[in-house]
Amino acid sequence: MLVSCVALSLLAALGRLLGQYDVNSFQTVFCRVLFAFLILLVLVLRSGIGTIATTQFKTYVFRAVVGIIAMWAWFFAVTLIPIGEQTALSFLAPLFTTMGAALFLGETVRLRRWLAIMIGFIGAFIILRPGITEVSLGHIVAIGSALAMGCSMLVVKHLTRKDDPLVIVFISHLIMVPLALLPALYVWEWPEMKVWLILAVTGPVAVIGHVTLTRAYKLADASFVAGVDYARLPFAMLFGWILFGELSDIWTWVGASIIFGSSFYVIRREMSERKVTARETLPGDRG
Repeated sequence: MLVSCVALSLLAALGRLLGQYDVNSFQTVFCRVLFAFLILLVLVLRSGIGTIATTQFKTYVFRAVVGIIAMWAWFFAVTLIPIGEQTALSFLAPLFTTMGAALFLGETVRLRRWLAIMIGFIGAFIILRPGITEVSLGHIVAIGSALAMGCSMLVVKHLTRKDDPLVIVFISHLIMVPLALLPALYVWEWPEMKVWLILAVTGPVAVIGHVTLTRAYKLADASFVAGVDYARLPFAMLFGWILFGELSDIWTWVGASIIFGSSFYVIRREMSERKVTARETLPGDRG
């Protein structure tokens, strides 16, 4: 799990570095998706291409569109605001997922979880402090990215009911490559070799981050994984300090802790309610 935290934090640092080389986020996302897809293709060929099948193709198209929007916003935001602030606001994604599950999937979200969601957004206000400091375009885009991530996580949650994680990631990237190519061509500029190397690294780093995260969810309880995921913040701030001389203020830590705490509580409650529901549906527990 710590490997995932380091990899995803490093990905944010690479995105910020590419922004300093004036690489458009459309081009960055296309290269990230393309190089990740090539690695996933090797993994799929090793396990057998025949394992890639689904009956949910329309849902994959929607997931790919939402995922691409999330990545565009994510890479754009990290070029505008410090990595620590962008990472802190990304913790809003699970809250958006829970809201979407209640509004669109008909899942029951009780009062305590709604209160936790509200507290999470208070954490975002502490980071942004509107009226005290200027809320920049980067902050708005970062929140938009978290919203799109939350929608993407919601769709993935639906896809996992029938499909294997590798199938989900591979088919999603297969659709994302042409979707990301079209806007990338519009802004395309041929970078120098060192920039190409940075672009090429984004793919493997992204695959490592997401594969290890998926593996962690398979091996451990989701609430434990969510707890360790908070380590992304200190790693992100460390990369921001070492590479860009960024120092996040105390309000970023306070706000991020509140957002994370509310997200962690929501995930814990969801896991507990699932376990209760599972016990109630066991044949031996009926009657």
